[in-house]
Amino acid sequence: MTSLWLDRTDTFSGDEFRPDEAYDTVVVGAGLTGLVTALLLARSGQNVLVLEARYLGAVTTGNTTAKVTLLQGTALSALRSQYSAKVVEAYVTANREGQAWLLRYLESSNLQYQERDAYTYATTPKGAETLRKELAAALAAGVEVDYVRDAGLPFPVHGAVRLRGQAQINPMDAVLALANDVRSHGGTIVTGVRVRDVSGTGPAVVETDQGNVRANSVVLATGTPILNRGMYFAKLKPNRSYAAALELASALTPPDGMYLSVEHPTRSLRDYPLDGRRLLLVGGNGHPVGRAESEQAHLDEMLAWAESHFPGATVTHTWSAQDYQSINLMPFFGKLPRGRGRIFLGTGYNKWGMTNAVAAALGIAADILGGHLEWANTIHRRVTSPPGAASAFSLNAGVAATLAKDWSQAALKKLPQDNAAVPAEGTGVVAVRGRKPVATSTVNGKTCSLSAVCTHLGGIVHWNDNEKSWDCPLHGSRFNSDGTLLEGPATRNLSPAGDPGQKDPA
Repeated sequence: MTSLWLDRTDTFSGDEFRPDEAYDTVVVGAGLTGLVTALLLARSGQNVLVLEARYLGAVTTGNTTAKVTLLQGTALSALRSQYSAKVVEAYVTANREGQAWLLRYLESSNLQYQERDAYTYATTPKGAETLRKELAAALAAGVEVDYVRDAGLPFPVHGAVRLRGQAQINPMDAVLALANDVRSHGGTIVTGVRVRDVSGTGPAVVETDQGNVRANSVVLATGTPILNRGMYFAKLKPNRSYAAALELASALTPPDGMYLSVEHPTRSLRDYPLDGRRLLLVGGNGHPVGRAESEQAHLDEMLAWAESHFPGATVTHTWSAQDYQSINLMPFFGKLPRGRGRIFLGTGYNKWGMTNAVAAALGIAADILGGHLEWANTIHRRVTSPPGAASAFSLNAGVAATLAKDWSQAALKKLPQDNAAVPAEGTGVVAVRGRKPVATSTVNGKTCSLSAVCTHLGGIVHWNDNEKSWDCPLHGSRFNSDGTLLEGPATRNLSPAGDPGQKDPA
C-alpha cells in the first residue's frame, strides 16, 4: 500500500551519519513536525541534525489526507466540553498560526495548494444536533463558520457547518522542500538511522542503532514519543484509518469542498488535481490499532461506500495512516518531563497534523530559542477536566484488560515443535511454542516466525491482514512481517523465534 503522496519519482538521499559528532539540536523524525522545527532552528543559526529511521514522510505525514483547515470535524465543541473558552481560543490561535505559516511557506517555495471550503456534515438528525454544538463552539472561538443545508455532496445530508477559504496540499511537496531548505541553512538530514534512547545530564547523548551523537537539545517528532518518560504512551489513543484515491467516471466530478462526516464510521472527502484530472480522495473507517478483527474489511467497507456514491470509479491508490489522540483531546508539545529541559516533544494531533504539527514546531522552537508564545503558554497551563481524567482511567484499564486477554488467548493455541502448521499466504497466527507466544506469518511465499511480544511493553501483537504487519493493541507499535519496526513507541524489532526445540531469544 503506497499513498498517492509517496508515489513519486523525486526522492531524497540522506546525508552520511557521523557518530560521536556534537550538535546544537538533534531532531528525531522527518515528518512535518520535525522538519519545520529543524528549519526554524537552522534559520536561527543552530547546527541541526535530523535523524529519521526510515525515509522522509514515512509515517503520518506521508499518509495523511492533508487538509489544512481550522474546521476540524467536531474538535472545537469536544474541546469546549472539557476546557474554558480561553483554552479553546488558544487552540484555535495555535492552529491559525500553524496554517498561516505553512501556506506562506508553500507560496514562498512556489508550491501549489488548493483553496477549498471545509465542511463538517451530518447525515442523520442526531448528527445535525452535534453540528449545532460545533457551530456555536467555533463562532465563540472566533472561527467564522456558517450553517448550510446543501453541502454539494451527491447524497442527502441534514446540514453542514462550513468554513470558507481553507486549503488542501500535497504533503510530500512540503516535506521535500523543507528538507532541502534545512540543508541550505547548514542542517544535516540522515535517513535509515533509528534512535534507541536519549541519556546523559548534558549535553544529551542520542543513542542510535549506528552509534551515538551529542546535542544540547533533542526534539522527539516521532508521532508518539519513543521515550517512556512522561508516560505519554498512556495518554494517547493510537488509531488507524484508511484512504483511497479514485479516478471518477467521465460523467462525474468530485465535490468542490473538503468534507468530514459527524457520524461513524467517518467519511472524509476531498479532490486532488493531477495531470489535468481531478482525483477523489476518500478516507475514514478508523479503529484502535491492533484491535480490528479484519483491517482489510475496514478498507473494503470504505471502498464499497465510495462505489455506491460514485459508481464506476477506479481505485488508483489505497493506504492507511496512524494518528494519536490525546486522552484529554489537546495536543502535547514542549518540554518532556524528566528531560532536564533538554528534551522536547510534539504528539497527540488527533488527525489534524497539518496545522497542529506546525503549531507544535513553532512552540518547540520558541522554547529552545528562548521565545514566548502566549497561546502556547495557555495550552501548557491547561487543567485536565474530570471527563479527561475519566478517559485516561478508561484507556489504561482497557490496555490492561487487552494485555491479560491476549496473553491468555495465545496460551490456548499451541504450535507443534516442528512448526508444521504454516499459515496460508497473506495470513498470520499467534500461538505458543513451549511457553512463549510466537507470531508466524506467510507473505510473498516466505514464512517467518517471531516473538509475538511487543518490544515496547510486552503486548501480544495482532496480525494486520490489510498491511501484512504485526500491530500491538496496547500502544500502537507496528512491525513488518519480518519483525522490522515500522512505527510506534517501540525502538527495537521483534526478535526471531528460536529454532524448533531450542530456547527462544529473551
